[in-house]
Amino acid sequence: MSTQESIINRKFNFETEIAYASDAIVSKTLIKTNGGTLTLFAFDKDQELSEHSASFDVLVQLMDGKGEFIVGGVPHHLSKGECLIMPADIPHAVKATEAFKMLLTMIKKI
Repeated sequence: MSTQESIINRKFNFETEIAYASDAIVSKTLIKTNGGTLTLFAFDKDQELSEHSASFDVLVQLMDGKGEFIVGGVPHHLSKGECLIMPADIPHAVKATEAFKMLLTMIKKI
């Protein structure tokens, strides 16, 4: 059974669907379609993703902790409960200033 099948039509909690791992970034794709994806991430402190871009608009929602998101060279510091929309095709990078969990929603640009 795929992750997508396992979450359809059942109650769940984003925060407990993914766990931290020491010195690592953990990801779990919940839904993946041609129109976009929903993916959970758990970053341990000081973990980072180097600059990259996506052909989708991206909404990040922090569920726990704190992280730095650099979008087009501009740093954004997010804490639990805060969100950021990163536009398609703009380079961005991510660093965990402390351990954090986020939901990442990618939406196809039309």
